[in-house]
Amino acid sequence: MAVSNNHKEKLEFIEETTKNTDQVQAKVLSEILSRNAETEYLKRYNMEGATDRETFKARIPIVAYEDLKPDIQRIAEGDKSPILAADPISEFLTSSGTSAGERKLMPTIEAELDRRQLLYSLLMPVMNLYVPDLDKGKGLYFYFIKSETKTPGGLVARPVLTSYYKSNHFKHRPFDPYNVITSPTAAILCTDSFQSMYVQMLCGLIYRAEVLRIGAVFASGLLRAIRFLQLHWRDLARDIETGTLNKEITDASVRESVKDVLVPNPDLAKFISDECSVENWAGIITRIWPHTKYLDVIVTGAMSQYIPTLEYYSGGLPMTCTMYASSECYFGLNLKPMRKPEEVTYTIMPNMCYCEFIPIEESYGKVTGSLVDLADVEVGKEYELVITTYSGLCRYRVGDVLLVTSFHNAAPQFRFIRRKNCLLSIDSDKTDESELQKGVERAAELIKSYGAGIVEYTSRTDTTTIPGHYVIYWELLVKEGGRWPEKEVFDKCCLEMEEELNSVYRQGRASDIIGPLEIRVLRSGAFEELMDYAISRGASINQYKAPRCVSFPPIIELLDSRVVSTHFSQGKPQWSPRRKDMK
Repeated sequence: MAVSNNHKEKLEFIEETTKNTDQVQAKVLSEILSRNAETEYLKRYNMEGATDRETFKARIPIVAYEDLKPDIQRIAEGDKSPILAADPISEFLTSSGTSAGERKLMPTIEAELDRRQLLYSLLMPVMNLYVPDLDKGKGLYFYFIKSETKTPGGLVARPVLTSYYKSNHFKHRPFDPYNVITSPTAAILCTDSFQSMYVQMLCGLIYRAEVLRIGAVFASGLLRAIRFLQLHWRDLARDIETGTLNKEITDASVRESVKDVLVPNPDLAKFISDECSVENWAGIITRIWPHTKYLDVIVTGAMSQYIPTLEYYSGGLPMTCTMYASSECYFGLNLKPMRKPEEVTYTIMPNMCYCEFIPIEESYGKVTGSLVDLADVEVGKEYELVITTYSGLCRYRVGDVLLVTSFHNAAPQFRFIRRKNCLLSIDSDKTDESELQKGVERAAELIKSYGAGIVEYTSRTDTTTIPGHYVIYWELLVKEGGRWPEKEVFDKCCLEMEEELNSVYRQGRASDIIGPLEIRVLRSGAFEELMDYAISRGASINQYKAPRCVSFPPIIELLDSRVVSTHFSQGKPQWSPRRKDMK
């Protein structure tokens, strides 16, 4: 396949950097320690200007967010002295905050935008190796920002993607035929989520014949866009038919952004009405956007539960997860983006930050052994990621658990496994996100023959009962021609979930320390209402992920008010002191 000179340079950069992984990592650490040598944090641990790994590992402790919180708070309150980084902290990047309550504030410096932009610039050169002619059309991407806040010291605090979209790197990006998107920048930068989504969808429909790829940050975001189309296609079709924009779009810059593209097109309006008015929405993405080659969404980790629904709406289009990033740092990219979602691996680019890894057997307790460097991890082993960044995070535990699957040159390739956290606990049991996901997937097999699938789910513990028990909330989608499962089927689903949970849980059930698992089936649209509620309280629409566990009373009240049926496990899961746990 023909490769442009620019793409060739980027691909050569990837090859060169990954061939020299350990040397690049040593250079990155040396640069970070040298630049930040006079910071209060490094002086606190007597680094004395040292830039070598040995001294760094011997003197700098491994930390979590709570350890750094006092320093971060000082910066937030206006202390401009070099506490964590020598460069001025330009803003705080907030974590998504959808499951852990308080939003974390991650300090960042101006130069990090250049590093993020560098990683973005590598994505299309890789993708173009697998999908040809992406420069011959447009991408339909649903991007959103949230209103930013300020700390007491006057620093901006906002999600990392809001920071990027509001930066000159994005707003004034040079023309690139491989990165033309249908959404006007003014719509992306509109803080009103309805107006933003409406105009992005409108432009996506106007340019339907030119769209080659469709995406959002998370799979849940793309499904929200499809749901929006289901609710508002009549208004959108009317706008296209008449060439006039809905009066609910009041943002002047957003209205101006579609002035030249929104012209009367009765044929297109009729096409949209014909497609959207039918009850069967299977394959709606490829029916409306027939030239779409793939979906660009994150479907790893907890997002994997959306895969069947995306397949239903897209007619089985490939799904690509192009990069691995967080609020703390951008890490790497997927060098084989057309692999199936369950096979997705990310190559951490060694120039982004300094990486260390805690072998997973050590990560849940006190770390006693040496951490492993990026180039020294072993295939088949799981690790928790620890990073040192140019912005001043030193030996910071990100909380991501990664499995090493292979190497690209000297750079390891990782599969994201889960966040290292516990979701549910009644007694000594501890159920994490990965186990809960597997339990839901196992139970979902029982309703598949009915044409039913799980659109979304969350969980909580109910300790008002004695003994306490797990409550799992489900929202279902029944395909055309399918039917609602009987009560007995849902009861069996409860037990199927329990069979998939860990041995400590099953032992607790066997000894009546834990009560029978309960599934509460919700009416259609309940999780949309939950998302709207979260956004109304300041969550970012762009980063929003449905929480896998809920504890906030108003959220529980919202979910419980949408319950259409409740079901309990009628038996007990298998457990024996001699049975090996298979998790």
